[in-house]
Amino acid sequence: MTGALHADALRVLAALVPDDPGQEALRRQFLAYLRAHPDAGWRSCAPDHLTASALVLHADRTAVLLGLHRKVGRWLQFGGHLEPTDRTLAGTALREATEESGVAGLALVGDRPVRLDAHPAPCDPGRVERHLDVQYLAVAPPGASPSTSTESHDVRWFAVDDLPAGTDPSVRALVAAARRTAG
Repeated sequence: MTGALHADALRVLAALVPDDPGQEALRRQFLAYLRAHPDAGWRSCAPDHLTASALVLHADRTAVLLGLHRKVGRWLQFGGHLEPTDRTLAGTALREATEESGVAGLALVGDRPVRLDAHPAPCDPGRVERHLDVQYLAVAPPGASPSTSTESHDVRWFAVDDLPAGTDPSVRALVAAARRTAG
């Protein structure tokens, strides 16, 4: 993890003020992990590593774009590992969302994450246990036409109040946080 990216992650998480005790506990956990692991942003870091993602909101705020993740087999927001060219967590989230959704012109809502999530990591089973995911909100431009990338089996819009059956509770919590943020 480059010094600038590590510093950005520390700054972002230190400045975050969650309104939920569970989110505050995760924030503290993420910060402690970053302080103990200068390489926390690289996929080689174990047992956990930092990731960044973004939930894509339709321009009219009525739908979210989700991808049917190829490895996990569930509808998820777009995100992934930090890369050496990334300079900020927000930039990572925007890059991943753009690459995986096929939507050009995505814009982040604000410069702060809307939620944090720690979940099992499918990237290196048996060695890497969890992704410490910093989650942002992005808005698609009017008329955006998504496409499926190699990361997903499918990419589809879902009404914010009608997510697909079996949607992971963490995705539902992210959608709820996004609705509060987007107004």
